[in-house]
Amino acid sequence: MKTISIVVACYNEVDNVNPLYEKIKQIFENELVGYNYKILFMDNDSSDGTKEVVRTMCKANPEHVSAIFNVHNFGSIRSSVYGILQATGDCVVKMCADFQDPPELLVDFVNEWENGHKIVLAIKKGSQESKVMHSLRKAYYKLIKTITDIDHIDNFVGYGLYDRQFIEIVRQLNDPMPYLRGIVAELGYKYAAIYYVQPTRKSGKSKFNFFRLYDYAMLGITSYSKVPLRIATFMGGFAALISFIIGIGYLIYKLIYWENFRVGMVPSLLGIFFLGGIQLISIGLIGEYILNINTRVINRPLVVEEERYNIENHYDTNGKMDMHEAVNNEKIYN
Repeated sequence: MKTISIVVACYNEVDNVNPLYEKIKQIFENELVGYNYKILFMDNDSSDGTKEVVRTMCKANPEHVSAIFNVHNFGSIRSSVYGILQATGDCVVKMCADFQDPPELLVDFVNEWENGHKIVLAIKKGSQESKVMHSLRKAYYKLIKTITDIDHIDNFVGYGLYDRQFIEIVRQLNDPMPYLRGIVAELGYKYAAIYYVQPTRKSGKSKFNFFRLYDYAMLGITSYSKVPLRIATFMGGFAALISFIIGIGYLIYKLIYWENFRVGMVPSLLGIFFLGGIQLISIGLIGEYILNINTRVINRPLVVEEERYNIENHYDTNGKMDMHEAVNNEKIYN
């Protein structure tokens, strides 16, 4: 019997984790009866009681429910990919706990997987989120698709099914800041698309504020595009050229009309502010790339575990099994 692992990233989702578990359980009991399933909750140090609810589920159903609790919030991106690497099923489904990734799509995922697709992605054809946020997302998808060399997938947020062979490819990357959308587009197999309308959250508030969304956006840009750096170079060269031409023009005009032409301070101030703005933009872009490089060079672990339930094998980010846990205070419960 094939095993399907479902990795659920959660942070302060006390009202959602149990209903999500019950819904997944119902789907496997009624529609996917020929498959075994394991749900792995990846908790980013929740403080609202989510941990207690997940622990209770792990104790009540150790065969199907497991959990990894991080020592603090490492972010959904790192935590989700770490969970994918720890899962042991024949395929892995990555989803969030807020019901914006509809669990009903699991049936379609598995059917396409059985048809031979090693990657099955949920693609949004619409969303019930605010129009402003939806418009910003669409603009970002168009931007990153335009400025990168790989064929990024529009309206794909990570929800999907990934075959074990693709998981092993991700494991070999040993990337401390993995951008799954880019990895799928660059290194993934041909995928099947399941289109859906993204619903609103079932309960609670979104944990993705502006700064987290900005981090995610810049991670995608700095990991897969050199265009911003080229633009900064071209802007600097263009500004220098314009400044040189204007300077020569002012010099000639001054030589011709020496007594009547007064240059004044305005041109100098405009030139200073113009060049200063370009310099700040360029330095900011370079800083984003340096931050990305620095993160990868330091090569910190994706997450640090505090404890785990009902999951024995431990894989480090290099893909090696480590039965001696990497963190001294980590606890394992079976």
